[in-house]
Amino acid sequence: MNDLGRLDAVGQAELVRRGQLTAVELVDAAIERIEAVNPRLNAVVTPLYDRAREEARRPLPASPLAGVPFLLKDLGAALAGTRQTRGSRAFRDHVSDADTELARRHRRAGLIVLGKTNTPEFGNHSTTEPALFGPTRNPWDLERTAGGSSGGSAAAVASGMVPAAHGNDGAGSIRIPSSCCGLFGLKPTRGRNSWAPAGDAMAGIAVEHALTRSVRDSAAILDATSGPVPGDPYLAPPPSRPFLAEVGADPGRLRIAWSAKPPIDVPVHPDCVRAARETAELFASLGHDVEEAAPGFDGEVLLEPFVRIWAIANLSEYREASRALGRKPKRSDLEVTTWELVDFARRFDAVDLLDALAALAKATRAIAPFFERYAAWVTPTLAQPPLPLGVLNVSCGGAAEWWRFDCAFNPWNPIANMTGQPAMSVPLTWTSDGLPVGTLVFGRFGDEATLFRLAGQLEAARPWADRLPPVHAPS
Repeated sequence: MNDLGRLDAVGQAELVRRGQLTAVELVDAAIERIEAVNPRLNAVVTPLYDRAREEARRPLPASPLAGVPFLLKDLGAALAGTRQTRGSRAFRDHVSDADTELARRHRRAGLIVLGKTNTPEFGNHSTTEPALFGPTRNPWDLERTAGGSSGGSAAAVASGMVPAAHGNDGAGSIRIPSSCCGLFGLKPTRGRNSWAPAGDAMAGIAVEHALTRSVRDSAAILDATSGPVPGDPYLAPPPSRPFLAEVGADPGRLRIAWSAKPPIDVPVHPDCVRAARETAELFASLGHDVEEAAPGFDGEVLLEPFVRIWAIANLSEYREASRALGRKPKRSDLEVTTWELVDFARRFDAVDLLDALAALAKATRAIAPFFERYAAWVTPTLAQPPLPLGVLNVSCGGAAEWWRFDCAFNPWNPIANMTGQPAMSVPLTWTSDGLPVGTLVFGRFGDEATLFRLAGQLEAARPWADRLPPVHAPS
């Protein structure tokens, strides 16, 4: 029992399968860890302990995840009868009336939800500091950001509360907090996980998945959740075999590119450059053909067209808040940067939205030929190590100005959201003062299998599971 906080999800499920522990015991131990650590981190904002214990007493499915404690981000995957705030004061009393398909698949796999994790309002920031709940703190340094927008999930997993937690990713929201908290974070291919019963999320830009410590946990969760629902607007190519089978499989000798020059003109911290370079060197030592190269495209497309789409999504949230409240939101209902996005969106019409999507599609076509030559592309996950709290959640005078400022911290991740490709942040590097710095690896569209093989190689060559932050659940 003392070591449960160090075991990954597959390892915990194996204890239940062997009869060494029950799911109830796993859940109770996880609740103890949350109560011990969460007051310092503010990662879990809505506990669901009674519901979890009730779920744990039921018969478990035959699954490599059965009985494992899990957390849902308070945005995206909805669980019927539970509060879902989206990190917003406008939705502080909102209760979901049905499970999303993703939540149903989590439960069908035997994952047991213990609560909801903190998120910035509508997932808008690369840090998790909503006015509603206050900041989530990084377990590696309590004065630093845990990243966003899945920062609550990241802090919970990194600190050992649970082995894995749900996240979603519209411009890096799985990979940013994975880098900040020293986790493995995969953004799947567009259409790999369904948004049902909703129709879409920002024209396929946003995707659902999870944050984990181990590579195999990410693969096992994706096996449990992936696959289309009739009517889904995007379909990912079906895998040839389970993703879990790819972890540890030989990827063969691959051609891999790497670069540390961002697509827009922003400075990059030397430790972030080092993370990408050392990962490229590690790939070369593992037998891959590695060279310095990057796809050619106009990086400015990540700025105005992207923020136009993002702002219009916020206008949609504003309208949904109006329906939920039965009135137009007051200034006190939404944060300053959200109001800036809503006001920015009001400048545009439907044709302007189509123009922005066309600009992203044009850039995607410019990038795609690069991945005919290379199986993967390595970059830093972020341009800076985890920044202090209070830096990334402030107004810069307007939506476009704020977005440009945020992209100076997060210049690479939105590329994969634009193209729909899978991409993963891998925790191989730490700064001299003990902060994690992720490496980003892009894969070909629909080819999570190769990324899982490569991630398995990296994890075996330079293990990270035993590297724990100063704030971690006690043994």
